[in-house]
Amino acid sequence: MQTKRLLTGAACCFFPMFAQPAVATSLACPASVPATSISLTAVPSGWTPYIDGVLYLSAAAPIDGAPERRGQLVPSGERKKKGQTTFSYRLEGRYPDGKWLQCSYGAHGEVTLSRRMDDSVSVCELTYRKGSKAGQNEIDIDCR
Repeated sequence: MQTKRLLTGAACCFFPMFAQPAVATSLACPASVPATSISLTAVPSGWTPYIDGVLYLSAAAPIDGAPERRGQLVPSGERKKKGQTTFSYRLEGRYPDGKWLQCSYGAHGEVTLSRRMDDSVSVCELTYRKGSKAGQNEIDIDCR
């Protein structure tokens, strides 16, 4: 009888852990790329490269596969509310080359940083707010 009571007690404590919804994956794009981390090689003869300053985060989105695949995805939804816009992405189906998060920097996304996400991620919501610098956006990322 004592063993049955212990098992029942353990079950009531452990099974709720398995019933919890998927935890959001903690992802965040770096706010900027410092000028010192950017270099230009194979510059045409006679030209001197100069990089003026920091490139700020301008956009982010999940992508299908590594960045060189250029697997841009279309948002499945968009909501606007009080100075912010949220884009939703459903990441269902097969992604044989993985699901990645791409962060874009500069006014036109001239530089990107990408990171592979966990294969279990099935939805991402990215909430944009204008940053304090020209072309900059602050982006909250919720992938689960």
